[in-house]
Parts: sequence; C-alpha cells; structure tokens
Amino acid sequence: MKVESMKVAFLTHAEGAHMGAYLGALAAASDCDEVVLADPSGRWVDDAKKVLGDKLTKTYTDHAKLLAVETPKLCMVSMEAKHAPPVIEACLESGAHVFSEKPACVSLNQFERLAQIADSKHLHLMLALANRSNPETIAARRMIRKGRIGKILSIDMHIVADQTRLTRPAYHKTWYADKTRAGGGHLIWLGIHWLDLAMHLTGTAITQTTGAIGNVGGQPINTEDSAVATLRFSNGTLGTLNSGYYRDTSYHTQIRIWGSKGWINLDSIGSPKMTWYETEGPKAKQVQTFDEPTDPRGYSPFVARAISAIAKETTPPISTQDSLNALRVVFGIYAAAESGTATQTNAVPVPL
Repeated sequence: MKVESMKVAFLTHAEGAHMGAYLGALAAASDCDEVVLADPSGRWVDDAKKVLGDKLTKTYTDHAKLLAVETPKLCMVSMEAKHAPPVIEACLESGAHVFSEKPACVSLNQFERLAQIADSKHLHLMLALANRSNPETIAARRMIRKGRIGKILSIDMHIVADQTRLTRPAYHKTWYADKTRAGGGHLIWLGIHWLDLAMHLTGTAITQTTGAIGNVGGQPINTEDSAVATLRFSNGTLGTLNSGYYRDTSYHTQIRIWGSKGWINLDSIGSPKMTWYETEGPKAKQVQTFDEPTDPRGYSPFVARAISAIAKETTPPISTQDSLNALRVVFGIYAAAESGTATQTNAVPVPL
C-alpha cells in the first residue's frame, strides 16, 4: 500500500555526480511528495530549489542532522566514492532504504559491510545502474526469460566513451581521475553498467574473471582508461568486456548475447537500440528490429521505480545482492589484473 506522503532525503556534497539527472528525476517521480536536502557545501541548494520547487521542503548543512530530524524512509546519496560509505551507513542505521550513485565505495569490503547492514535491517541498498530500466533492456530480458534465443552460449560487450575528457586539466582535478577517491577508472564508473546488465539480462552471476587494465592514453591520471576482461558465468557461459575511453566524442556501446536459437544485440547509444535473430518462430532467420518507444530511459524512470518500490513496498529495480554482485565483479577484474591470475568473484546468481 502506498504511504500518504513519501519523503525522500537527498544527501550530497559539492562533488555529487549526475545531480541534474537526480534532481529532475525527483521532480518527476509521482510517488515522491517531498524532498529534504543535505548539502554541507551549499553547492546544490539553488539548483534544487529551481528544479524541485515546492517539493523541496527543507535544506540542511549536516547529513546527520537531517537523518535525526526527518527520519526518511528512503535516502538518495550522490557523493564522491571515498566519502560515501559512512553516509550510507548512517542512513541504513537510521532505518532508511538507500539509493546511491555508484560506486559508493573505494574497496569491496566497504560495500560488503554496507550490504550486511542493509540485509540485517531488511533494507534495500540500491546502486544507480539505470540502464536496467531502458525499454530495450526490459524487452531483451523478457525474450531471454521466455527462451526465445535458447540456451545462452556467450556474451560480447564493449562500452567506449571519449578519451577527450581525459585531456582537460579540469578533469584531472576531479575525483573520477583519482583511484584513491574513486576506487578505479572507466571500469568502475562505466563498465560496471554492462557487467550488471550481463547478469541482469541472463539471470546468472559472473563467478570468475581474468583481466587487464592500463592507462593507454597516457593522460596525467592515476585511474585506468582501458580495461578488458574475460568472464565465466554461473551457468557456464563465457563472455568478454572491453571498457575504455577511446573515442574523440560521445559513446559506442554493444551487448551481444549469443544463444543456441539466435542472438540479441543491444546498443544503448545508437539506433536501433535492439536487433535480434531467432532460428524459430514466425520470423525465423530474419534480423528483427525493436520498434517500440525507447523513452523514457536512464535515471528518471529508474529513480521513479526505486521510489515507488519503497513507497508501495514492492520489488525494487535492483536489489542489494545485485548491487554487490556488480562491485564484486569490478573488483574481481582489478584483482585479476594485478595478480595476473583468474579471480573468483563470489557473485551470487539472482534468477530471472
């Protein structure tokens, strides 16, 4: 049952990421009636007032004070990864579910501890892996669940962004460019989306990985701009990921899932967003195109689903285990790259 008034607390600071997207998502979310903001820096107060209007009822300069006074059911957290864990822990200890910008930590043991706290209190800890809510993702997952492309045999993925951003002096000063502040580079910031989707689409877990990372562009940053990995899934499927900053502008993306009865190809940036091929059915051996609406997509529908799940006590768009799995694989790839040997991830399958 929906609560009468769903209050969402938004905890951030000057280095909060995707703030425009989150504020817009909160403004649009029908199950969010009220937003309270805590921003010690004051950087986002005016933006919040402009975007949220009357939905923003109070602002704070102290995260702890907000939690003590407001006792929200759901906290959204967008903070530099280094500073996020204690704030997320405080939210959970206050009894609030948490929706957090990824990676929300700089080491795996930090997030594992947060996941344990969430589970012990029967709370959701959700990472902002928003590509799950894209219409083509939902359609592809449904097709796989119905067995339309048969047994999954292999997955081939790449997510490529621009190298140009890494050349800018302003970028060099951000937390994304510092491993001690971000936990890693392209893989933990962007590649994590595709690793999560590979498991989400197929209802499996990536249980073993090998990997290599590097700064192939040679820019003055101490995070990787390139990561490659081989992946072994819990159902025996093998896969690959190429995650890096290579282009001059924009993105290039692909998730191709090979099955015993066909294949599905997802491209979140290009058009069409999804094509597929089936060996059986009325359009057998024809390449088919996803021609349904591909909007809304991204943060707004994903945040709305998370808020609705808490308000109505329904299943969230991503679970604590899903979030933990994604980070276990990322840090597994980092460990494999450092050791030169395969790493067991301890990710747990979350069935379709």
